[in-house]
Parts: sequence; structure tokens; C-alpha cells
Amino acid sequence: MTAALWHPDPARSAASNLAQFMRCVRERRGVAVTDYDALQRWSIERPEEFWSELAHFTDVIATFDASPVYVPGAHLQDGQWFPKAKLNFAENLLRFKDDHCALVFSNERGARRTLSYRQLHAEVGRIAAGLTAAGVVAGDRVAAFMPNLPETVITMLAASSLGAVFSSCSPDFGISGVLDRFGQIAPKVLVTADGCFYGGKTLDSLTPIAGVLAQLPSVRQVVVVPYVGTAPDAQSLANGDARRANLWQDFGAAGAKLAFVRLPFAHPLYVLYSSGTTGAPKCIVHGAGGTLLQHLKEHVLHTDLRRGDRLFYFTTCGWMMWNWLVSGLASGATLVLFDGSPFQPDPGVLWRLAAAEHVAIFGTSAKYLAALEKADYRPREHIALPALRTVLSTGSPLAPEGFDFVYRDIKPDLHLASISGGTDIVSCFCLGNPSGSVHRGEIQCAGLGMAVDVVDAHGVSLPVDAKGELVCRAPFPSMPIGFWNDADGSKYRSAYFERYPGLWHHGDYASRTSHGGFVIHGRSDAVLNPGGIRIGTAEIYRQVERLPEILESLCIGQDWQGDVRVVLFVRLREGVALDDALQQRIRDTIRANTTSRHVPARIVAVPDIPRTLSGKIVELAVRKVVHGAAVDNLDALANPQALEHFRNRPELAE
Repeated sequence: MTAALWHPDPARSAASNLAQFMRCVRERRGVAVTDYDALQRWSIERPEEFWSELAHFTDVIATFDASPVYVPGAHLQDGQWFPKAKLNFAENLLRFKDDHCALVFSNERGARRTLSYRQLHAEVGRIAAGLTAAGVVAGDRVAAFMPNLPETVITMLAASSLGAVFSSCSPDFGISGVLDRFGQIAPKVLVTADGCFYGGKTLDSLTPIAGVLAQLPSVRQVVVVPYVGTAPDAQSLANGDARRANLWQDFGAAGAKLAFVRLPFAHPLYVLYSSGTTGAPKCIVHGAGGTLLQHLKEHVLHTDLRRGDRLFYFTTCGWMMWNWLVSGLASGATLVLFDGSPFQPDPGVLWRLAAAEHVAIFGTSAKYLAALEKADYRPREHIALPALRTVLSTGSPLAPEGFDFVYRDIKPDLHLASISGGTDIVSCFCLGNPSGSVHRGEIQCAGLGMAVDVVDAHGVSLPVDAKGELVCRAPFPSMPIGFWNDADGSKYRSAYFERYPGLWHHGDYASRTSHGGFVIHGRSDAVLNPGGIRIGTAEIYRQVERLPEILESLCIGQDWQGDVRVVLFVRLREGVALDDALQQRIRDTIRANTTSRHVPARIVAVPDIPRTLSGKIVELAVRKVVHGAAVDNLDALANPQALEHFRNRPELAE
């Protein structure tokens, strides 16, 4: 049992949205829920009551009737939530129409813009009129090849107000990567910026998007947002039809009245994409009602988001955390958007932004926090953050040392919530509890309404600290409504339901903790298996990346002499050599803090580590290269050239 790093004071707990929700449950449902564990049990045992009560508590704008909240199907994935309800996602996010700030935008060059809820409402109305004039109706797709700009948010809201399906890629996706995604869903309208800024450079978007449009005949209308320039040549994308391309400011109708088309609860809202490292990306379709309800739960109850708060998440429009962030509008919060590198012009850029904009909730990735520490930047020494009360971390497991860094070098009195879920559910399975203790290296709890479990190979629940597969034993509203172009549902079933019939199999290697929390040890498909012992790669990364000489690492299992041996690749700090002494320190650190099975048989230095477009390292692709196999989809990688550093390494031939 480890001591808690943080616990909210009683006044903070009593004033939380979670405490208020529990009071409502006690009064309206007569259920004796006095703490999180009791509430979580009730939410799983009585899911219809929980999700209905949540919709009431968060004032979901919808037409409900007396039909059942949930109608089971033949299989877990076949049930229907709120089958008779009608709602509109954008209507719920635009419930406010006042002068309260809705969006604050900043970039690495120091630009700043704001929009009030009233201005946002008007802009969404204008763009929705343009989409309607372009022939967009419910079910059509609207795509965005965009940086994290206010215009991206406006486009999504305009599309969803009509019942259209929104999908986005960030500008770091190449032509093939965009076509692999948008080519499958055939958008009718495409919105693009003229470029973006990153790492002190200005990058062009019009040239790659011209290449995309040449192979995307479904697009009837292209809208260009001036961002890096003031007068981009939209007609270069017109393909001979001047009406086909418009500048953002010329699109739509100013003063157009915004109407919201209410559609079934499960009407498609978003298409999100898997990483695509093993083939064409899966097009995951998420419904409006399930996404809204799940995000409201996570924002209001798990993150304690309120109307006066400023919510920031460092994300691109190609990562599901962008979709998660934008839903903060439904709570009336102010979204703080940032475009650019988090280290440009220096490591303090995001923290100065947080201070200047009075950010209450700061979201980022575990990799960013680790990189910040490696850069020897301690926000607490440079910047006061009186408004900051919560830090969220996801993307990969947050190492115990990452918890230490946040509380020591950012702020000692805040709620640090490591959260875990993914694109598959556009939300979280495990996340934060603002009324609970934070323990080093642990995710605090399973989400409300989420019957999360850790099981063995036969689907049997494992005891505390035993490592196994993360599953969900019951349906939840943000399950995908399916995959695009998967008429018989076979791809969807194969992805989540075939390994453990009757359970959702998420693909994380995990364990429960004695505090009721969870530890994610890595992706199941990257688990190492030396001598038949399963080892999560995150267990090794946590130890290796503690060493100041190591910037980051990647671990695989190499088939060797009838078994599997552990191979560790390390990217070193500039000027550091992987000599015998450093190799021994790495092995000693791993052995002292894990087991001898975790100690790598080979340690190899590489100048770069390949990662997906959303920033996740790709152990499987490296393993294929090491074994001489082909990598299926190089376009899914942000830096595919890095794979060459792993090919035919002499260190791995002996």
C-alpha cells in the first residue's frame, strides 16, 4: 500500500459536481450512495437508472419518451440506448448564447483570438448555411484537414447541427494518410487551412490537399481558411469550377438563423480512425447521443468541470482528445485551443498560456510530461498557476515518476488524473475521481457506468495486482455504432468481441490495485513473452526512462533460439554514448525495480523512434522490421524513415 500523493480537502469534495450528483441520486432514486465506490456499484448494477439520472443531472437537451432506456440485443454490441430519444449534438454544445467566452485560441507564435458563445453561435449558423447550400444533409460527411483552430470547432458544430457526420485529420497527415481515411468515407465538403506553424516553421497545406482532392471525387465544395497567409489561392483547388472553392470568410450566409435537426440518439456524429499501422485504418463511427452523454459524465463528474472554468488539452485534430475537448462547450466552459509545438519557442510555452488564460484543467500526454522533465523544465520555478486545479494525462501510461514530477515541479495541490480509454470508445474506461486519493502510478478508478474488469485467458476475473486483459462486461452508450463500410458488422465484432464472447476486449494489459484503481502495463499486442512470462512494455519504459541519459525507449520481443528475448532500443540525450557502463546501469535499474525476466538481452541505441501520427510509439512495426517482415502501412507513421534504424542490426544477429 502506497501513501496518497494527494487528497482533496473536505470543502472541495463537498462542493464538487460528483457530491451534488450523489445527493440527487439519494433524493430522486432513494439509493444510499455516500462515496464513489457505492455510486460506481449502483451505476453498474442499475445502468438504466444511472444513465437516465445522468441525462437529467446534466440537462441534456433531447426529446425523451417513456420507452426503456436500454433495449438489449442478441449480443453485447447489439443493444440500443434511448431508442426513442431525439437530440442534436450541436444544440447541446451551443445551449448558451451569451457574451461568456467560448473559445480562446493561441499558437506558438503568440497569436491570440477569442470568440464568445454569441459569436460562436453566429459563426456556426453562417457555416451551416454554407453547408446546406452545398447540398449537405443528415448523414453526409464533412471533413476537415485542419490545425486546432476555432474554425475547426465551428465546422464540426455546423455539420452536426444538420446531422452530418464530421471527421478530421491534422496537417501532419500526408496525402496517403488522408486518403486512407477520407477516401473511405467520401466527404461531400472538405475544409482546409492554407497551412500551419510547427517548431518555428511554416508548413503548406494547399499542395498536399490538392493531391488529396485529385483522388477524392466525392468532394463538391472546398473551403479554405486563411491562417498562415491572408489571401490564399482557393481557386487552385477549384478544378476548373470557380464555385467549387471558397475562402472561409466568403462561405455561407451571415446572419443565417441556426436550426438544429433532432435525430435518433444513435445517429452518427463522428468518424474516428484507428492508427492504421497494420493495414488501412478502421473507420470507427460514433453516435451523437452516446458521445454526448459519456463526455458529459467525464467532464462534469470525473473532471469537475464548471461553467466558469477554462479547459485546455494539448491535442491535434487527428487525436480523439480533440473531440473530447470540444464537448466541454456542453458545460459552458471556455475551451483554450493551441496550435504548434509544445516546445516552441521554449518548454514554457504551454505553461505561460495556462497562466495567462487562467486554465483550471490542463490536459496533455504522459510523453509530454516526461519530455518536459527530461528538458529540465520545472513550471513551478517559473510560473504561478493559482487557477490550475486539475492535470489530466493520457496517450500512454503515466509512470510513477511522472506523478512525482507533477506534484513536485508543477503544483503540489491539484488533482492529477491519469486517464485511459481511446479512439475506440471516444472516451475512457479508467480515469479520475475528484473526491478520491491519488496514488503514485495508479489510475484512480473505473468510470461510472463502466463494468471494467481484468481477466485471464478464459475471461475469469483476476485478483488485485494480477496482470491480465482489460475488458468491459456490460454495454455502455459510447460503444461505436459500428465501422464504416462494414455492412455485416464482421470487422466490428472481430475488433472487440471475438476473443471474449459477451465482453468488450480493449487490448490493454492491465491490473487492479488495492486502492480500487488500475495500472496499464502496455498494449496487449506488444506484451513480451520471454520464457512464457508475460511482461508489459510500460513496466520496462518506466524504469529505463528514469535515467537522465535516456530520452525515450522502445522494447520488443525478438524470436531467438526457440524462445523470445527482450530487446531494448534507446534514444540517448545528445552527447551520450551507449557504453558498457550505461548498459549496465540500465540493466541494474530494470532488475532492481522489476524482475530478472524484464532485463533486456540486447540494448541498442537508435537516433529516432517511429511513432504514429497521433504520437504513439509502434512496437509492432519495429518487431516486424527486426524479423524481416513488411510493415503494412507506412503512411500511418509520422516518421516512417525511423524504421530503417532497426533493420539488419548486427547487435541482434548474435
